[in-house]
Amino acid sequence: MPHIDRDTFEQLEAKCAAAGVKMTGQRRVVLQVLAEAADHPSVESLFDRAKILDPSISMATVYRTLNMLDEMELVDRREFRQNFARFEVNAEHHHHLVDLDTGAVIEFQNEKLEQLKEEIARELGYELVDHTLELYGKKLKTNPSKN
Repeated sequence: MPHIDRDTFEQLEAKCAAAGVKMTGQRRVVLQVLAEAADHPSVESLFDRAKILDPSISMATVYRTLNMLDEMELVDRREFRQNFARFEVNAEHHHHLVDLDTGAVIEFQNEKLEQLKEEIARELGYELVDHTLELYGKKLKTNPSKN
């Protein structure tokens, strides 16, 4: 998946302003951290990154901003079978594979999978309007003696 860039920050900011959200400096910092995140950061990780940009930011501000963005459907809250939420900007459609050993989250897209989901829904008499797919796995061990 491509790294989220400055355009994404500006789009988030514009959507917030259009919704009547007062864009404070601290909210902009949270948007910036989200837009720059190449991973799926937790609230604590977002707070740590935001604190580097604005030492006066509070955990409560980060929580409130994330909740607001979630309610506006500008971010996706994911739990990935963990005891904490992780966040990502609600961007292009993709799925996740979570490495159970490391906790790494790998984003992917697959056209065959998209077609199969549509086909399954049709066979069951439905139009697919939304879905979430999270795969969980462990990295395959390669046998070094086989080359």
